[in-house]
Amino acid sequence: MSEYAGGCERATSAQACPTSDTPVKQQSTAAFYGQAVASFSIATAATAVGIVRLDADARVRGFVGIAVLHLVTSAFTLAKVIRDRQEAGQIVSRVDQARLEKLLAEHDPFEKV
Repeated sequence: MSEYAGGCERATSAQACPTSDTPVKQQSTAAFYGQAVASFSIATAATAVGIVRLDADARVRGFVGIAVLHLVTSAFTLAKVIRDRQEAGQIVSRVDQARLEKLLAEHDPFEKV
């Protein structure tokens, strides 16, 4: 059997040849995760201290506190939506790549038309 550019033996229609450029799910390092958690914790604590020490009555401090909570939850939701959209695009791309590889594996360039 001959080999083609993908480096795999010529696949039959029942077999699929894995891609050499299949994206690997990247994991964050423990240091990056720890830094992100520490940064979020410090920012949250600093904001809470700032709101408590704010020279205003309780209603103003409560309003600012609720606004900050809304901002944080909105940021988490936005990050999740962006991540989900990116992952969905990767899945569609991988399905299209698999279909293309199947067509290329089944194609015989020396077959008469």
